[in-house]
Amino acid sequence: MRDPYEVLGVARTASIDEIKKAYRHLAKKLHPDLNPGDKAAEEKFKEVSVAYGLLGDPEKRKRFDAGEIDAAGVEQPQHRFYRDFASEDRANPYTSDAGYADFADFADHDVFAEILRRGREARANQRGEDLLYRLSIAFVESVTGTQKRITLPDGSTLDVTIPPGLLDGQMLRLKGKGAPGRGTGGPGDALIQVQVLADPRFRLDGANVIVELPVSLSEAVLGGELRVPTPTGDVMLTVPRHSNSGTTLRLKGKGAPRREGGFGDQLVTLKVVLPKSPDPELDAFVAGWEQGKAHDPRKGEPS
Repeated sequence: MRDPYEVLGVARTASIDEIKKAYRHLAKKLHPDLNPGDKAAEEKFKEVSVAYGLLGDPEKRKRFDAGEIDAAGVEQPQHRFYRDFASEDRANPYTSDAGYADFADFADHDVFAEILRRGREARANQRGEDLLYRLSIAFVESVTGTQKRITLPDGSTLDVTIPPGLLDGQMLRLKGKGAPGRGTGGPGDALIQVQVLADPRFRLDGANVIVELPVSLSEAVLGGELRVPTPTGDVMLTVPRHSNSGTTLRLKGKGAPRREGGFGDQLVTLKVVLPKSPDPELDAFVAGWEQGKAHDPRKGEPS
């Protein structure tokens, strides 16, 4: 235990007012309520408090200066006998709120006293902790919105409303659904982190939904009405005659909700796919198709 005069930074001849002033200066800087989570500051504050508890009491200070007690206030051996003080005499009084009562003699009208009062009230009426949960939803559910139910570790359930247009990784906050608080602190919130599962049919580009639609050679050449999936159900799409792979068709308003209002579009990109099995009839047609042989699709492309 360090010398209390050294801890407070005062001379051994310091007056009681000088000791109080030094203590108040250090306490304002080191108090746990002013340094939440700082363990080093908390330990220094305890050391300063013990030093003031000794030097701020004229009788204890007199006995310390005479060598009758040590820096912790423990009785020193005198005349070859040793007195063992009870544990409550040695205990650090600043481990509970009651230990801060000695601030009243110099801080009643100080802003520091108000900070201490608020700190005690905050501990007595502490808000409950926020609790984090993770929830996986389908891509379609993220676009259209849905209702989900989470089963909590204690067996209770929590109903969650997924708004339309929610993105992967976004957080939902359910007020008052977290851990209970103390006194009038009130419960914390439930934080729901949403994971949107990938869907092989769709991907999102802003508010637009992107779909790749396989089409046969006949459909690409002759065109027609084709069924296309969207997040809200299948719709019929008109494919123009002589459509190439890479042609993109637009379904207005079939995308995800926009933040500014309205909906994006669904963009459908065509992909011409030939039959997997060889087709002798198709082979014979292409072999005799002279105009097709004369067509160079790479003409004009950069080399």
